[in-house]
Amino acid sequence: MKQPEQARQGLEEELTAILAVEGGGGQLWGKDAGTLAAKPAVILVVGVNGSGKTTSIAKLAWSLKSEGKRVILAAADTFRAAAIDQLCQWGERVQAEVVAHQQGADPGAVVFDTLTAAQRRGADAVIIDTAGRLHTKVNLMEELRKVQRVIQRKDPSGPHEVLLVLDATTGQNALLQARHFTEAVQVTGLFLAKLDGTGKGGIVFAICDQLGIPVRFVGSGERPEDLAPFVAEEFVEALFA
Repeated sequence: MKQPEQARQGLEEELTAILAVEGGGGQLWGKDAGTLAAKPAVILVVGVNGSGKTTSIAKLAWSLKSEGKRVILAAADTFRAAAIDQLCQWGERVQAEVVAHQQGADPGAVVFDTLTAAQRRGADAVIIDTAGRLHTKVNLMEELRKVQRVIQRKDPSGPHEVLLVLDATTGQNALLQARHFTEAVQVTGLFLAKLDGTGKGGIVFAICDQLGIPVRFVGSGERPEDLAPFVAEEFVEALFA
């Protein structure tokens, strides 16, 4: 009678071990210890269109603000005017400053101005929104590399985190996304968004196993506070629920 339960327990342990990549579980540069990687610490957020990037940025800002950190957001998605407006609205909602230019402006210039403002104002963290892009578009991936170079001109140690936002309902294509974005800007962690949807986010097993990228956070709603550190054991248990 115990054999099925033992098999299930063994499978859960194996799956949990796959997800136990060093640096997972919401440990943003040692955020759990209350320390920042630098001042300002720079988080570059990337992902494809519709992945939930802007909402995820707002949740990160809310989390840092709740710890007493001063956060500035960079509206470097200049491709869509709606993206700039959306980030500004979220900035007001979570009480984080936003640096924005006009639609069509150079994303690198937005990032440069944001980092300059952050240094002058003594901000603790900068979170950079970027245009949603297909991972197969070479010119857009090069634009991301340019943004990274701008960051490194201001702070050679930055960006201190490169978070790839993945829609939890995405299937095998998510592995290709992770691979291409990592080749372009060296992704340091995953933000699994829309976990309240029908998908279970099982693709993270392949990403953790093949690319060694830790899952840092999960988002499960539309509110700023709908953010949680990723816990491998709880994630695996939920798959079997």
